[in-house]
Amino acid sequence: MKTRILILIVLLSAFCGCDDELDQTNPNVITQENYWKTEDDILSALAATYKVLRDVNNGYWGVRGVELTNGRGDDFFIRNDVKALYELSTFTNTTSTGTPAGIFTGCYTGIFRANQILDNIETVEGITEEEKAVYISEAKFLRGLNYFHLVINFESVPVFTTVPQSREEYFVANLPEAEVWAQVEADFSDAITNLPVSYGDEWIGRATKGAATGYLGKAYLYQEKWAEAAGEFAVLATPEGMAEAPYTYDLLADFQDNFVAENDNNIESVFEIQNQNVGGSDPWAGENADESQGVTTAQEFAPAEAAGWFEAFPTEKIFEEFQKEKTVDGDLDPRMYATLVWDYPGAMYYNRAFSEFELQFGYSSMFRKYQNWQDDNEGIWISEINEKALRFADVLLMYAEALTMQGNPEAAAPLVNRIRSRANLPDISGLGQEAMMAEIRHQRMIEFFREGLRFYDLKRWRLIGEEIENSDKVGKEFLSLPRHEYFPIPQGEINTNPEIEQNPDW
Repeated sequence: MKTRILILIVLLSAFCGCDDELDQTNPNVITQENYWKTEDDILSALAATYKVLRDVNNGYWGVRGVELTNGRGDDFFIRNDVKALYELSTFTNTTSTGTPAGIFTGCYTGIFRANQILDNIETVEGITEEEKAVYISEAKFLRGLNYFHLVINFESVPVFTTVPQSREEYFVANLPEAEVWAQVEADFSDAITNLPVSYGDEWIGRATKGAATGYLGKAYLYQEKWAEAAGEFAVLATPEGMAEAPYTYDLLADFQDNFVAENDNNIESVFEIQNQNVGGSDPWAGENADESQGVTTAQEFAPAEAAGWFEAFPTEKIFEEFQKEKTVDGDLDPRMYATLVWDYPGAMYYNRAFSEFELQFGYSSMFRKYQNWQDDNEGIWISEINEKALRFADVLLMYAEALTMQGNPEAAAPLVNRIRSRANLPDISGLGQEAMMAEIRHQRMIEFFREGLRFYDLKRWRLIGEEIENSDKVGKEFLSLPRHEYFPIPQGEINTNPEIEQNPDW
C-alpha cells in the first residue's frame, strides 16, 4: 500500500452565504464553516495538495508536466500530435500555448491549497503543538516546491503566502526572480525544522526532512550559491557518497530498479510522486470521481505496437552520448540498457523482439526507463510507476558540482565515482575543475535522461544555445536566447490580472 495520503483526497470548497432566512446547513456539503475541525481535515487538505503534483494536465509530474520538463532538451523529441507539446519542444510556443499555462495553473493550485492549511490550522482541535508544527512544515515544503517550479520555468511570478480574502487581493504583481527564490529558500528552510526524517509505512511518500534539505540545496545550486548548496548536501551525504546519520540514503545496486513499480520508495528515493492504479478508470478525468491515481505517461511514450501513442522519442544525440565510454568489461554503460531500447542482439520490448517494432522519424531507439516494458503492452492506460522527483544520485552529483565550482574537484571525485561505480565504470582521479565539470555534465545527461532535468541543467550552465545547436533536435533553428530560457507568463493570466507584467523577452 503506497500511501494513505493519496486516498484521503477531499477537494476544499467555500460557498457564498445566502440570505439569513433561507440559509440552512447541509451536513453532506463541505464548507469553510464546517471544515478545519479535525486532524483528518488537515490530512485530506494535504492529500489534495500533493495530488496536484501528478494531475494529468496541470501536474508537474503528470503526463503533460513530464512532457513539458523534458520536451525542450537536446535529448528529447515530441512529435506533432498535440499542438502545444510540439510548440514547446520546437521553440515555436507563444504566450497562448496551453501546456505551460496548465503547469502555471497547477503550481498556483498547489500554493493555494498549502496556504489554506497554513491559514486555518490554528482552528483545528485535538492535535498537539508538535503535530501542528509538522503539518505546517509539510505545507511549507509543498508551497516551496511549487514556487521552485514556477521560478525555474517562468522567472518572475506573483507570490502568495496567505489565501486572498477579496477579489482585489488575487491581483498581485510579479516579484523579481531573486524575491521568488527568497520565498523558496524560506519555505524549504522552515520545512526542515519540524519535518520527520521518515514516516511509518502508512504514510510513505510524504515530504521528509531529507527531501526539504535536498530541495533547499538544489535551490541554492540553481542560484550558484555553491557554499550554501554544498552545506545542505553534506547533511545528506558524506564525500564517500553514503548518507550520514540519521539519514540512510544510498544508491541502489542496480540502476534500472529505480524505474519499476516494485521498487518504488526505495533507499535511493529522497522524494517521489506516488502513482497507483486506484480510483476511477479515466486517467483524463481531472479532479472528479472518475479520476485515476495513476498516470498515462508510459502509454504516451510507448510505440503503437504496444498500445501506445508514440508521442516522444530519444534523439540521436542522447543515443550517442551513452556510447562515449565503455564499462571495465568493455560493454555499453548498463544505464543505456535500462534507459533506452534499440536493435541490439537479444533486445526484448513488451515481450517481443525489438526488431518487430517499427522505428519512427529516423531515430534509433525508444524509451525503456519508466515504461512497463516487461508487460505485453501499455493497454491499461494507467501506470503505477512512481516519478522519482529527487534521487540520491542527483544529490551526489549536485554536491560534486557545488564542490567543483568552489575549486575543489578532488573532494568531488569520490561522489562522482559512486555514480560511475554503479555503472561499472573505472574511477576517475586527478581531474581539474574544467575536466571535472565536463564529467559531471556527461554523467548528469545520461543518469537523468527522461527525468526532466536536462534543459534546466543546460540553462544553469549557460549551454542551451551551444548544446542544442550541436544536436539533431527538431526545431533548434527556432531557438532564440534569452527568450526561450523561460516560458512566458500565460496570456490568460495577463488578460485577467491587471497587475502582472509579461516576462521582458516575450
